[in-house]
Amino acid sequence: GKVVYIAPLKALAKERITDWKDRFENKLGKKVVELTGDFTPDVAALDAADVVITTPEKWDGISRHWQHRAYVRRVSLVVIDEIHLLGQDRGPVLEVIVSRMRYVSAHTDWPIRFIGLSTALANAHDIGDWLGIGVVGLYNFKPSVRPVPLTAHISGFPEKHYCPRMATMNKPAYAAIKEDSPDRPVIIFVSSRRQTRLTALDLIALCAADENPQRFLNMGDAEMRASLSKAVDQSLKTTLEFGVGIHHAGLAESDRDLVEHLFVNGKIQVLVCTSTLAWGVNFPAHLVIIKGTEFYDAKTRRYVDFPITDVLQMMGRAGRPQFDSSAVAHIFVHEPKKNFYKKFLYEPFPVESSLADCLTDHLNAEVVSETVGCLRDALDYVSWTYLYRRLTANPGYYDAGTSLDDFRDDPRVFKERLAAFVRQLVENSIASLQRSGCVEVKPPVVHPQNGPGEEEDEGANTGPLYTATVFGKICSLYYLQHSTVRHFRDAISAEPLTFTDVMRLLCDCPEYAELPVRHNEDKLNLAMAETVPLESEGLERQADSPHLKALLLLQAHCWQIPLPITDYVTDLKSVLDNSVRILQAMADVAAEEAQLQSAIHVALLQQCLMQGTNPLRSPLFCVPHVSDDVRRRLGGNSGVKGLCELVEMSESELQRKFRSAGLTERQTSEAVQMIVKMPRLRVKVSVLTGAQQRGDGRAGMRE
Repeated sequence: GKVVYIAPLKALAKERITDWKDRFENKLGKKVVELTGDFTPDVAALDAADVVITTPEKWDGISRHWQHRAYVRRVSLVVIDEIHLLGQDRGPVLEVIVSRMRYVSAHTDWPIRFIGLSTALANAHDIGDWLGIGVVGLYNFKPSVRPVPLTAHISGFPEKHYCPRMATMNKPAYAAIKEDSPDRPVIIFVSSRRQTRLTALDLIALCAADENPQRFLNMGDAEMRASLSKAVDQSLKTTLEFGVGIHHAGLAESDRDLVEHLFVNGKIQVLVCTSTLAWGVNFPAHLVIIKGTEFYDAKTRRYVDFPITDVLQMMGRAGRPQFDSSAVAHIFVHEPKKNFYKKFLYEPFPVESSLADCLTDHLNAEVVSETVGCLRDALDYVSWTYLYRRLTANPGYYDAGTSLDDFRDDPRVFKERLAAFVRQLVENSIASLQRSGCVEVKPPVVHPQNGPGEEEDEGANTGPLYTATVFGKICSLYYLQHSTVRHFRDAISAEPLTFTDVMRLLCDCPEYAELPVRHNEDKLNLAMAETVPLESEGLERQADSPHLKALLLLQAHCWQIPLPITDYVTDLKSVLDNSVRILQAMADVAAEEAQLQSAIHVALLQQCLMQGTNPLRSPLFCVPHVSDDVRRRLGGNSGVKGLCELVEMSESELQRKFRSAGLTERQTSEAVQMIVKMPRLRVKVSVLTGAQQRGDGRAGMRE
């Protein structure tokens, strides 16, 4: 059988790939395959793989069609890293994967073993029970059990506003480094990319004030110059010079690799990074400083606290078993929260399910795969989930309205109320899918009453029957929310869409609702809106809208408008990555609604996003080294308006035109080579006469 390892982050999956390729593939001859958003192998590779390293969303998408994918049915071991994330945003996907794999195992008689790796949990027995793990296979250690003893210091800072509070933490952070880790590695966790830069620069200024600006640098001038020459990001170049590295998802991969290499090898002493590093790359330090326990949540547009599990994960980076006999962690918090962290830091929290909020989309996927075909199937499906386990253990958390908790003492009434609650949850989800046009609901088929002595017909007990529509299948295939498909249907069925309409429709879809709009980015959005070609209504009112930001980023991409900050480059990559499947779904919806004009404009937008261009731009820009100036000279001097004219010219004529337009010999050669390789199409249109269609040889042909 196969092994599937599910990592919560792509960074963690890549780390495992590097490690396990060496251990399993090179040394043991076992085939290891990566299945993430960046890399999707073909079916043959997945079929031949012994170990599949993947992310929750990817495996969910793959395993939805388990009946038609033999390699999914041949999985014998599922390893889930950081399973305590069940209670967070991506928890429902993890929950659905485990529930589905257990369902597959039960219905195919193929045993699947589960291994869940987690931080300390208050309700580990619930998770163990749900995974099918007995008392023997369950190990739950206290948070204080560590390979290296850790001393934790919690400091409170009274400033009310976030940015001034972060600024006042820099001096205490510097003092903590001098006192607890003057010459050993230090990791400082901050909540945003901007804070990595500001914190690093402040630390350098404090070193300079101590008249020792390079106290954190442990390499010679020649080595430092070589390292700086490899760095791309300007802020990183500035900080590396003083032995302080910065690390976040906005950096180029080469920059991240460079910083990791310098830090692991002790060339730089301090690394300032975002919290994602706590989950990803594993290089611990002697001292960890958590500079603030809040982050800006774009969805709620306010600062919210990190989950306790994240804080524990960051603290876990303190202490290197092979080098240290002790470790230190400093947690800097807002003063009012100091007692909370003192009390709960070593009190494991129970992990609750968050599937109830996302049940609709996951039920749709099961209806499409025909795992769920009626109400009874849906109720059976929910009974496999962690949500069902926690509903029985802690009903008050999920159902504050009908007070399930009040009936805990009467098992019979409690069971009835619980069944009614789950049924209502399923029926509400199916009703939402019906409204979106994803599922059709039909009454159960009840056969005529059976004769005496015959068993009662099962059809009467199945409840309503569910069938997936084309839109439900589109939703499941492209891994979209049902509300996105409804959004497309409402817009596309009304009238044909122009190119601009399609771009706006794409950016307004619910998939982009969680695109981060960070602190003060509303001002950047307003400034960008002045430079892009499409006007936005109610600009002042929606400056902090993620949908407006998506629209601005796509326009900047298509019209080659410079982005104001590096964060926007990463955000644009995220928007473009998602746009591929969303536009494919939109094209399918347009085809289903018989809207040819809309479908053509969807395809045009796909091409424009792939090429980073717009429909109004001259095709001459396809030619290498053609800039605005070169195009103007070609149009003015040579009268060349389009690509068709260049294709018809001879090589010598092309060389003369490009040289006169200002291209160098090398540039001219590359431009000519590209044009020469382009196909020269000849289209001949003929109309057959009636006689010729009948096969009369004497009939003529009119052109």
